[in-house]
Amino acid sequence: MESQFAHRAILAIDYGKKVTGLATYTPEVDPFPLLYGTIPYRSDSELADQIRSIAIDENIEIIVLGLPLLTDGQESKMTKIVRVFAQVLASHLGEDRTIYLQDETLTSYEARERMKNSPSFNFKVDENKVDSVAAAIILEDFMQAGFREKLCKY
Repeated sequence: MESQFAHRAILAIDYGKKVTGLATYTPEVDPFPLLYGTIPYRSDSELADQIRSIAIDENIEIIVLGLPLLTDGQESKMTKIVRVFAQVLASHLGEDRTIYLQDETLTSYEARERMKNSPSFNFKVDENKVDSVAAAIILEDFMQAGFREKLCKY
């Protein structure tokens, strides 16, 4: 996974109104994204606070937030919700960390498919881990340089 981000700690987020999945990439620890778990959703502000704490604790430099686009690349209602959350998150993080938006089209589907084909998951879908596996896929896609949009801070 060599890219301009390969030597920087990254947190990927699969945002959800029920559960938000997280995955991390820490170059000194592992060459691949690791599942970090999930956070139950209560409010954007509370979620942003929890992510800020994780970013501080894990020395995260870059945040990658999955952007749910339709399969034709168009934006949906959820895309707008995620963009609003991105601004909330940016206000909680301050200037120390950069937020990127990464296309997350079909990552939850891909997460389920990977679980069904993986001995690590006993070839079964674990619904409690789908969101964090999706976050890991978002992070992989980001590292492989697909679509990414740097969030402008206002």
